[in-house]
Formats: sequence, structure tokens, C-alpha cells
Amino acid sequence: MGDEVSSNQQEPEMSQLKPDPIGRTALAVEITNRLRQMILEGVMQPGEKINEKALTTQFGVSRTPLREALKVLAAEGLLELIPHRGAVITRQSEAEIAEVFHVLAALEGLAGELTAQVASDAELAQITAMTEELRQSYAQTDRPRYFRINQAIHQEILAASGNDTLVKSHELLAHRVQRARYQANLTPQRWRAAVEEHEAIAKALAARDAETTSRLMRDHLLQKLTSIRVKS
Repeated sequence: MGDEVSSNQQEPEMSQLKPDPIGRTALAVEITNRLRQMILEGVMQPGEKINEKALTTQFGVSRTPLREALKVLAAEGLLELIPHRGAVITRQSEAEIAEVFHVLAALEGLAGELTAQVASDAELAQITAMTEELRQSYAQTDRPRYFRINQAIHQEILAASGNDTLVKSHELLAHRVQRARYQANLTPQRWRAAVEEHEAIAKALAARDAETTSRLMRDHLLQKLTSIRVKS
């Protein structure tokens, strides 16, 4: 009888329970992803002030998860948090973008070299399969899907390099030029060329040609930079 729960002992009511922090975190992540995509696709323009009230209505959320998302995007360099003004979409100069692209080109070149040398056959097969998905999204002119797969391929190559320091260094910089990378393939000519470059990279990786993969990865990034400069 000593193990029985007293009938006078009541379980706490739902209103007394603390909110689930995991659910709140997941909501902030979802808002972050949606806002990031809106910025990348040009729905929000550089210099534009974030209208928090409008976004809370659009997303059906409170300001707390929205502001958590804004802090993440500020850390990524996609927007600035200005005292007494709020969040504003970041303006980037050509010089700032060029600096980041040159460092990313070096990092991705190293990633390509390492991946060709150490990646498993399964990892290389996955990159080949993802490249075919990329080609299909291009053929269907599905630009948002293309960009998501494009990003995933670059991340897969980085991860397969087996170098955590390289991956983390790349991640710190990549967010700062995501908008520029998205807009680099907006012309039909550059988009077609980018697909061909990805196919060449996948082929070099499959052949475990480290030197060629490294060169192709670097050139791929620098071609994007050239495209951005031509547009500006």
C-alpha cells in the first residue's frame, strides 16, 4: 500500500507545465529558414527594414521566435540589427563579396582535393546522384529546388573531406554570400554553365582525380564571382 499514490495528490494541470523548449527552438529554426529563403530570392531587398509586425502576422507566430530568427540571420551576415531602428537587410559591396568568394574558392578547392582522396565509394556515388538531381531541376527550370540541391552538393563534398576544421571555416563564411551565390545563376547562360561545371566536378570525383577536382571547385566559385561582377 505504501507504493500507492494518495488520492489527494493531483497531477499538475497543463497550464502549470513549462513550455517545451524543443518545440520553440524548432519554430525559430523554421522561421529562420523561411526568412533566409525570402532574402536569398530577393523577396526582401538590401537596405529594406524588417517589418516584425507584418511577419508575425504572416507566419502566425509571436515576436519571440521571430527575434530569435533575426539574431541567427544577423550572425550569418544577411541582416543587421540596428539600435532604435530594428533589423535591416545587409548591403554588401563588391569588394566584400569578392574577399569572401576568394577564401571560399580556396576552401572548396581543398575540400574537393581531400574528398577525391578519402571519400568512400558510397559518398562519391551520392554526389553523382545529387548532380543528376541538379541537372533535372535545371531542365525543369525549378530555380529554388536547384539552389537547394546545389547547396547540398557543396555541403556533401565538404563533409566527405573528413576535415571538420575545413567544414566549420567554410560554414562561417558561406552564409555571408548566400544571396550573391543564388543570384549568380540568374542568367540562362550562367545557369547552364554552372550545371556543366557540376557535372565535371562529379566526374572528376568519381575518377578520384584530386588535382582536377580541386581546380574545378575553385574555378566554379570564381566563375560565380565573375558573373556577379558582370551583373553589377
